[in-house]
Amino acid sequence: MNVNQFPDRIIKIDKEHYLYFGGTAYLGLPTNKEFQELVIKNIRNWGTTYGSSRSANIKLTAYKNGETFLAHHIKAESAVTVSSGMLAGKLVIDALKKQTDSFFHFPNTHPAIQIKDSLPVFINGNINPRLSDSQSEKITVLTDGVSGFQTKGIDLSILATISDHKEITLLIDESHSLGILGQNGCGIYSEIDLPIKRKIMISSLGKAFGLNGGVIASDVAFINEIKNLDIFISAAGMNPAFVQTLADAELLYKMQHQKLLENLNYIDRKLIKNQSIKFDKNYPLIYLEDDNLIETLKANKIIIANFKYQENTNNLNRIVITANHLYEDLDKLVGILNQ
Repeated sequence: MNVNQFPDRIIKIDKEHYLYFGGTAYLGLPTNKEFQELVIKNIRNWGTTYGSSRSANIKLTAYKNGETFLAHHIKAESAVTVSSGMLAGKLVIDALKKQTDSFFHFPNTHPAIQIKDSLPVFINGNINPRLSDSQSEKITVLTDGVSGFQTKGIDLSILATISDHKEITLLIDESHSLGILGQNGCGIYSEIDLPIKRKIMISSLGKAFGLNGGVIASDVAFINEIKNLDIFISAAGMNPAFVQTLADAELLYKMQHQKLLENLNYIDRKLIKNQSIKFDKNYPLIYLEDDNLIETLKANKIIIANFKYQENTNNLNRIVITANHLYEDLDKLVGILNQ
């Protein structure tokens, strides 16, 4: 379907209006007037783009302001922005290749943090025997904050059972948990308390946070390693107007996060739970097992996310709730799901 304007809670298709429950604008910021004014103000101050290296002799204070906010929000020692979440993942993987003997991954890990020859954490539902043996090695575990087709943060407790002979680094992609889970949408990074050497998070900022870019957060030493990588030095940074907007929008992020939680609690009170609908009141996605519901929703002027996300996987039938949806929108949606 081709559309000629940003799809917020309403989407216009072939001159007809539909309720829209798709996309990834969880906090509803791309169409938020106050947020747009912050972006416009910062574009006027910082321009539309800045093609210079972050390591050039001229340093823009926008980066310090936005990255200080991100580190504080995520509750990490340090953070650095890059032009996309995908680049954030690839930069971290490049850095970790030099200090990792073996990589392991949780199921359905996003391509941003995939690496060839990585081994599965689980085999037939049990921990990979390689993680329990007595071989001393440095390992990196790769995971998404919320795995595909799931509505809860990843359970990392299995890491506590890994052999003491392994020095563990954890890399977590929080593109679909930053801005959503945790206090004020801080994500799950700060809650990870496991016997590991280092934890690193990467995330797209183009989803909940409403701005094209990516972030890497970890301890100061690791973020400094990232800043010294050839690819980081030679690449242009995230748009400085956008990075400054991150800092300026701190209160707005909190307000929109609260609105999102209120919408999710409203659904939780109204929705009749059944096995064909996967929903958790703390997460803004509803997964549908019944493909027939897609056409029923469309017939009732409701469009959801329905596409094949990765090769050799089932169609993604996903209802996305945002901070911008009104209770009347949710009533219509839930009324159909409850039939």
